[in-house]
Amino acid sequence: MNKMRALSAAVLGCFSSFGMAQSAADGSSVTMYGIVDVGIHHVTGAPGGSKASLTSGNMQGSRLGFKGNEDLGGGYRAVFTLESRLEVDTGALSNRPISQGRLPDRLSNAGSLGLPAALQPAVSAVAAQIGNSVGVNLGNNFFDRQVFTGLITPFGAFTFGRQYTPGYLANANFDAMKTESSLSLGQLVAIPASFDIRVSNSLQYGLQLNGFTATAMYAAGEVAGRSSAGRLWGAMAMYNGNGYSFGGGYNTRNNELGEKSLTTAVLGATLDVGPGTLSGQFSVIKDDHPTNLSGISAVLSANPATVPVAGLVQNAFIQGFRQDARLFQVGYRITSGVHAVTVAYNNMNDKRPFNADRASYGVAYTYALSKRTDLNAVLTHLNNKNTSQDMLGGNGFLGGVAASPGKDVNSLALSIRHRF
Repeated sequence: MNKMRALSAAVLGCFSSFGMAQSAADGSSVTMYGIVDVGIHHVTGAPGGSKASLTSGNMQGSRLGFKGNEDLGGGYRAVFTLESRLEVDTGALSNRPISQGRLPDRLSNAGSLGLPAALQPAVSAVAAQIGNSVGVNLGNNFFDRQVFTGLITPFGAFTFGRQYTPGYLANANFDAMKTESSLSLGQLVAIPASFDIRVSNSLQYGLQLNGFTATAMYAAGEVAGRSSAGRLWGAMAMYNGNGYSFGGGYNTRNNELGEKSLTTAVLGATLDVGPGTLSGQFSVIKDDHPTNLSGISAVLSANPATVPVAGLVQNAFIQGFRQDARLFQVGYRITSGVHAVTVAYNNMNDKRPFNADRASYGVAYTYALSKRTDLNAVLTHLNNKNTSQDMLGGNGFLGGVAASPGKDVNSLALSIRHRF
């Protein structure tokens, strides 16, 4: 996703996109648009050995969408966006990681969680349940990517529905890869997830003034009797100057009990240097009360054999899934005619006792066949350190978990992408 598409999708609904538009005399229009991205992905270090597969979403997640707007007069416009996920290789609406439902050993081994070996059966049962919930749109929601409507006014844009979060948009804007491919920064923090990418039940205000862009978001958890449960707040501000940009974003979300959970803060900047653009970003990730783990004790208590240890196991998983990390990326992109080359280095510093540090670096090349169709090649190396067990995927799918802690991973993706 490039910068302008990201901001357009989240803030202004539909100002510009490729597509087939149908306009009416009253100033209204509806645009159908999409991306079809598919290719060969080869990865080493996976459980069971190297794996090659046909994958959808190597550079960008494949999608089909509709955007519309109606001129209401006086500087007011009504807008809407409906965007569905599409798996080109299968025709499905969802996908699982390369490693399927497996969790890192540090989150599925009794000893790593500080529990006696005798509790491994209970730990394995819980880990399997959590692992089976890891994937992209496993609920098969049709408009999983985006669905919102709103008003663009002389005072800013007001949109309501399922939208990208401000913190994620800041990450996308300053990522050298714009979140595309295995070389993006987000590939280092997939399990557990360190970014809330989208959120449902959200209200967002966005403003663009000259080179300044800002958004503020509130998303309700909609839990009866507990208004703070699942709630998210976020904000983003960015300035685009002549040959440079800078800004930041912030998300904070509560868990199902209303406790402060995942918090993400992002700062980034870009600068035109020589024939290309230098970009960098720094993020702080914090989560002291992980989401969707408060029910572990109740599940284990259904089995008389595990009732005495239910609370102990639940607390161990909560401790294991907590996050305290620093993310850093620096990258450089050169575009010349039909050619684009990007190099990037990503680093994740885990401040937890697990010390699951990791880093990746690589190169991406894009050859534009036309304004809408391009060929892509991305080569990425991932260095897992200590207990880190990360696996490389693509923009539209998770890599998941490597074969063992400290196992390095290499990824090569060759793909074609068409936008319409």
